[in-house]
Amino acid sequence: MKKGCLIAVIAVVAIVLLVGIWAVGARNSFVTKEEGVAGAWSQVENVYQRRADLIPNLVNTVKGYATHEQTTLENVVNARAKATQITVDPENLDAEKLRQFQEAQGELGAAIGRLLAVSENYPDLKANENFMQLQAQLEGTENRIAVERKKFNETVREYNVSVRKFPGNIAAMIFGFDTKPYFEAADGAEQAPVVEF
Repeated sequence: MKKGCLIAVIAVVAIVLLVGIWAVGARNSFVTKEEGVAGAWSQVENVYQRRADLIPNLVNTVKGYATHEQTTLENVVNARAKATQITVDPENLDAEKLRQFQEAQGELGAAIGRLLAVSENYPDLKANENFMQLQAQLEGTENRIAVERKKFNETVREYNVSVRKFPGNIAAMIFGFDTKPYFEAADGAEQAPVVEF
């Protein structure tokens, strides 16, 4: 074999090796970032589950004082049941599933807000230590939800940038990685809710 052909073969093999190493590295990077999105989503679900776990105790505490508020209590229980039935698989995370999840969680949050507003009509309930602790835990959980949703969106942003940015977008297309949806503010979130007693 001639020296020129040997150099050409070595150059082609080197280029193929470099492209292969780049492709494996790109794929591994996407897998790592996609797992980061799944981990962030799991944390979002954890804090929503914490809120759902607090609700039965809150309902039972309110039930003892606010016997005339059966409809409000039932609304909270029903909203909790609906919210806990909707699950989102982080592997198949799409905008519609995320919207459904967020809508159910929003309904639950609104029902909890109405339940807490009812407490204003019952001074003994507002003074109940168990109720005050549950209310404080719910407030803390709502803060955790906001923090975890923010972390989730940051993780999704990092993943989406790597999927869309050249030359990674080529590897993403080849290996089947696509962008993930963000948590977005619910419709009407720009207006403060009106609470009526």
